[in-house]
This record gives sequence, C-alpha cells and structure tokens, in this order.
Amino acid sequence: MSAASSMSRNDGPEQLVEGEFAFSADDFRRIAGLLRELSGIAITESKATLVYSRLAKRLRSLGLESFRDYCALLDRREGLDERQQMIVALTTNVTRFFREQHHFDHLKAEVLPPLLAAARTGAPVRIWSAGCSNGQEPYSIALAILSLMPDAPDHDVRVLATDIDVNMLAQGQEGLYGAAAMGPVPGELRARWFSREGEAWRASDALTRLVVFNELNLMGAWPMKRRFDAIFCRNVVIYFDDETQSRVFDRFLSVMTPTARLYIGHSERILGPAAERLETDGPTVYRLKGARP
Repeated sequence: MSAASSMSRNDGPEQLVEGEFAFSADDFRRIAGLLRELSGIAITESKATLVYSRLAKRLRSLGLESFRDYCALLDRREGLDERQQMIVALTTNVTRFFREQHHFDHLKAEVLPPLLAAARTGAPVRIWSAGCSNGQEPYSIALAILSLMPDAPDHDVRVLATDIDVNMLAQGQEGLYGAAAMGPVPGELRARWFSREGEAWRASDALTRLVVFNELNLMGAWPMKRRFDAIFCRNVVIYFDDETQSRVFDRFLSVMTPTARLYIGHSERILGPAAERLETDGPTVYRLKGARP
C-alpha cells in the first residue's frame, strides 16, 4: 500500500469501516445517493460494512486505492459501466421456486383459467415478473401455466422476466439449477418440464419458450407495449424508500389490464395513490377496485 493511501486512511476524514481501503462518511453518502438515483434502492449508514465488503472487490479489480478514487470514477463519463457494476454488487438476490406458495395457488385458481381459455381463441396473455433474479420466480409462473395448459408455448402466452442485474438474467436464460434449488418444485413438474444434467436440472425448451428475459431498471423507461394480466413484484420495493415505492406502484397501474392482479411480498404494502385504486384479492394480492373477471 502506498504512503499516500496510508495517510488518507489514518490522517484524513474519520473512517466508517476500518480496512484495506479508506472509506469515509462522505464516500458512503456519495455511493448511497447514486445508488438511490440509479436504482431506487435506499440504504443508511447501518449498511456501511456491507457496502464496503461488496465494493472492495471492485476497487481491487480496478487497481484503486480508496473509495474516494472510486467515487471519482463513478462521476466520470468512463465510469458509466462501473455504475452498473456497483448496482449489481449492491443488489440483494434472494429467490426460490414457488416462494410464497399461496400466490401461485391464487394464480392457478383465480387468474389463469379465464386467461388461458381466451388464449385458446387467440388472445394474448402477458405476465410480468419484475425483479426476477435468476429466473426461479418466472419459471414458477410458467410451470403454473403449463400445469393447466401444456401447449401454452404454442399460443400467445408469455412471461416477461426483468431484472437490473445482468448476471442474474444470464443465469435465468441458461435455465440450469442445482438440486437444492429444485427442492420446492413438485416431482411431477420437475420430471415433465426439466431434464437431468449431471447434478443439476435444465429447464425444457417448452419452459424457456414461455419466459422472455430482459434487463430493466424500474427507475428507468418501461418500453413494454402491452399491458399485463398479472404482475409479480415481490420483495423488491422493500429496498426502496416510501416515495419511490409510491411512484413504482403508481406506474404499475398504468400497465395493468382492467382485471389484472398485482402480487407483492409478504412484508410489503401498497403506498401512495395506488392504495386508493387497488383492493385486496387475497393475502398480498391486489386488483383494481370495481374490476370483474
């Protein structure tokens, strides 16, 4: 470590985290502010150690000596790619097949039957997994569809899977999952719609044809042209502050069909103007007020 780096750590601003790289409260505020601006994720100084540990790897790979240098890079034009790397590093990806099973039970019992009946006459069906992580949620939705309509891929039925993390999207597109991840998938669905590949399981062609993966930042533009019959946005907005949550929920309303459902996480709640326009249709399931199937 250079003498300049040592002086920065020991004689400069007070450090939030003691370690290899100088990391001050000002550095944290700059990173937290940029993270919120770019992704909507809000973090406080209580997450300083987490931020340090995850971004220290980036500093090493870039050959930087302090977080001050890293913040300077993020502010420069040539730091645009690194901004995405920062978001990926600080994004939490927790997922599993059929997480919150009651949502999939509701989807199969209340939402899919009329939609799939209409699909057989040529009507489009669109479901959005917003914050899809490595694909286990959208593939769970697709498995629910296939359990009711095995030939769904031959109709205009699609699940849009979006996430801000391109690494997670790549895993979803590959469709390969270890035995531990496959545990929640019922045996009959696993046998029919996956194939064994060593110690892992690969999603079948029919399953992958139903799911379209795309990079999307919920804070950015939403280029989708069709409205959605169901939106799964679960355990995503919990990382946003109230103002950002309210804005996202309001935007969801603009892309929902009149009878669409919105599924959110068990610890989340609808905020802002959307709370006046939505009503419950089951535990953490919402529909537009006055809507009828």
